[in-house]
Amino acid sequence: MTYDYIIVGAGSAGCVLANRLSESGQHNVLLLEAGGRDTSPWIHIPLGYGKHFTDPKVNWLYSNEPDPAVADRRIPNPRGKVLGGSSSINGLVYVRGQREDYDLWR
Repeated sequence: MTYDYIIVGAGSAGCVLANRLSESGQHNVLLLEAGGRDTSPWIHIPLGYGKHFTDPKVNWLYSNEPDPAVADRRIPNPRGKVLGGSSSINGLVYVRGQREDYDLWR
């Protein structure tokens, strides 16, 4: 089979892009995701995200390199390896920039 578009990563952006590119029916789109479906019940419970901090089935288990600024600790950076990407394991948390920051940057 041939595809007009190949999208790597079925996170929020990848899924939306695949949907928009394929909705007319004129394009063949392949959406690739390294992880599986988001069938874990802990994904669908807002405070269940803590269960995924060390689960390699749904988390890439990334962390920073030891950093002297934080006593040479490695700080986890949970990134989703599941349909829905990091949005599936973030416990419905999002961060909105503060108005003052944008004013300062401008």
